[in-house]
Parts: sequence; C-alpha cells; structure tokens
Amino acid sequence: MRARLIAILLALLPCAAAAHTPGFDADFTGETMRLGLYQVGDARDELVTLHEVHRDGQWAGPRSPLLDPFGYGRYAVTLLDAATRRPLYSRGFDTMFGEYRTTGPALEGKKRVFERAVRVPWPRRPVIVEIARRDAKNVLQTIFTTTIDPSDYHVIREAPDPRDWVYEAMRNGEPGDKVDLVFVAEGYTAEDRDKFKADVDRVTGWLFSYEPYRHLKTSFNVSGVFRPSAERAMDEPRQNVYRKTTLGASFNTFDTDRYMLVENNHRLREIAARVPYDTLVILVNSTRYGGGGIYGDYCITTVDHARSKEVFIHEFGHSFAGLADEYYSSDVAYNDFYPKGVEPLEPNITALLDPANLKWKDLVTPGVPIPTPYGKEEREALQAERRKAQQAGDEAAVKALASRLAELDERLASLRDVVGAFEGAGYASKGLYRPAWYCLMISSPRDEFCPVCRRAIERMVRHYANTSP
Repeated sequence: MRARLIAILLALLPCAAAAHTPGFDADFTGETMRLGLYQVGDARDELVTLHEVHRDGQWAGPRSPLLDPFGYGRYAVTLLDAATRRPLYSRGFDTMFGEYRTTGPALEGKKRVFERAVRVPWPRRPVIVEIARRDAKNVLQTIFTTTIDPSDYHVIREAPDPRDWVYEAMRNGEPGDKVDLVFVAEGYTAEDRDKFKADVDRVTGWLFSYEPYRHLKTSFNVSGVFRPSAERAMDEPRQNVYRKTTLGASFNTFDTDRYMLVENNHRLREIAARVPYDTLVILVNSTRYGGGGIYGDYCITTVDHARSKEVFIHEFGHSFAGLADEYYSSDVAYNDFYPKGVEPLEPNITALLDPANLKWKDLVTPGVPIPTPYGKEEREALQAERRKAQQAGDEAAVKALASRLAELDERLASLRDVVGAFEGAGYASKGLYRPAWYCLMISSPRDEFCPVCRRAIERMVRHYANTSP
C-alpha cells in the first residue's frame, strides 16, 4: 500500500512542477504592475517621467525566461531587486514617441508629449525600474530610473470598470500558458455591441487562417473588451472629419494619411486591464483602409474595408512579433529610421554587414547568391515610367508598361520560393535587405508570410505559451 502511494505521488510531481515556477514565485506575486509613463522631447532630447503606478489583474505573461530573449524594440524596461540590484525581469518595446523622433518636426526641434504604459510582473519587494533607449548603434542606454515599493499607498489599486463588457471568444487554457489576445472596441456605439462581438469572431478567423497561427491556434486565448463610443469610426483630419470616440483614434499620424494610431495609451491600458492579456488589437468600426502597429504596444485596424484582413495581419506582425516593414517607399514620415551601418534589431531585415553570418542563414535556399539579384533595377525603372504615364493620363502606355512588368515577374518566377537577401526593405531602397521576394510584410500575391517571418512569429507564440517546437 505504501509503495503504491509513493508511486502515485511521484506520478503527480510533473504536474505540480508545471504549475509552480520557483524563480518567478520567489520574486513576483502573480499580479500585474502597470507603469503609466510620459515621454517628452524631440529628435535630440527625451525626458521620461512616471505618472502613475497601477495594480492590474492576473499576470498573463511568461514566467520563464523572465529576461528578454529577443532583443527587439528601441526601448527596454528592466526590474532590479532594490536591495541586491539583481535583474528580475526585462522586456524590449517600441513607442509612438520613438517613431516621432525620426520625423521632420522632431528634427526641427518641435517637442511633443506622448503617453506609454508598460506592464511588468508585480514584485514582492521594492524594485528599481530602469527604462533604457537604444542609441544610434542600437546599444541600450538608461534614460530613466526610479524605485517602486509595491506596498506604497500611492499605488492605485482600483478595480477595472465593471461597465466594460467582456466577450470571451476562445479559451484554450490558463492565461499564463497561452498567448492572451485581447480586442478593444473603438468607434462602436452602444448599439454596436453585437457588431463588435461579430467583428471579434471574424478577425479571429482571419488570424487563424494564416500560418503559423493556424497550427498554433490552441496556444491562444481570445477576448474582447467593449466600451461604447459616442460616435462611430475615428478622426480623419485631412478630410476635416472628427468624431468623439473612446480612444481618439486618428488617421494622418505623423502627417501620413493612411497611418492610424491612438495617443490615449493610458486609457487603452485601463480598458484592457479588464482581462489578463499579452497583446492588444484595437478594432475600429470603419470602412476606411488603414491601421498601424507598434511592437509590444498594440495593433490597430479598421474592420470593414475590403483589405482590412491584409492590414490586420500585417500590423499584428509588427505589434506582436516585432517584424519590420519590408517595403521601401518615400511615402513615410521617417528619416533614417534605420541608421546606416547598423544591423536592424528586427528578425526579418538586415543591413548585410556580415553576409557569411546572415541572421536567417539556416533558412537560405541552397545555391542562392547573397545578396540575391531579382531584377530590381529593371523593375524600378519600369515602375517609374508607369507612374509618369499615369500622371500624364497615357492609358496605352500604362497598359504596355504593366504588361512588361508582368513579363519580368514571369521571367523571374523561380525566385518566388527562394529565401535569400533581396535588397530593398525598412523604407530604404539601398542598403537593407529582406528574406524573400514576397511576404505579407511587403506584399504577397500568395497571401502568406515568408519562412523567416513565420519562424519569428512561431518563436514569439511559443515564448508566451511556454511550449517547445
């Protein structure tokens, strides 16, 4: 009988070990601390200040590893034990202010203020909080430090607003063992609650129609949080359209008409705190095309445009997996977003400073030259001619040039399945390279991610869901 009891207890040990994380439990309670920050400055100067500290609900993030394994993001938050200065937790992230710093107004010295909230596990003892920003060589430099005592009475411990409606769309397990994706409503009136629910289901279906999300579906929990807006849709400043909405979503971010973000970051996080979450998506009740995404912050997209699915998948690649834009275009507000001669942090673009050690070297198609020729100069020349013909209203020339572009693509069709290093990425025509000719982070006739982006996404999913390949 005793031997049988011992056997039963031994059999239960793996389950107990899986539920208990000694390193995490020794330093953290299992709740969430939300740090409400302000970032003030321009291209040269930046000031970070702590506005408020909130106690949110259950910590939904991974409990191991606690130190950031990716190194993405132009900023990082680190918690240190106040007594020993032992690092307890770190995570990289990006900010709206970080993008603003590269724009013309910031370079001209126009200072602006932006909100940003950062969430960390709730510490059992006082901690030192460090916020660091990467310099021109991508080296992290501390720009803000403070000490927080979790027992301080200044910490705000208010419960989330119970009037915000929560919709549990999909549950596959406990928050700490899944990627907890939360959709937040924007521009939905009180009468639109059922539409929001249907949109959550529809957009969730979009996500899991793509790899690698499709085969990792059981690694996700999905919820929606609904707070009604007074009016539908969002602001459209160039069209002189302004609407009263919960989060104040607006197109024309950084004077780019199609780019939409929200500046009410503290309110966004207060609403989302109604449920445990790892990653946020703001659904905007509009038929217009557009959206945006900031790594470690949120993705935002309209829901009723014919290309909303494409926009959502692309922008979620930024906010969740830290993927870079692979297109190169003059239609952006940034100046030297990626400094020359410095390797980008993102997993899907490279400056090719060391071709023999390309960051996706193991995925390169055998025999493919690095960099990879793909008729770039010929294509760009034809595209420039076509733009001129379009501006001149020469329909015959536009049609002829489109035919020549199609012929070029057909001639190089064998490159469609190749992984190499294709020049043109990260808003730059020269000096930055992407893994494949086509991908959803640039454009994809096949409507799919390239192998490098798929792997990066899968690694992020497995990190949050605590699973192995």
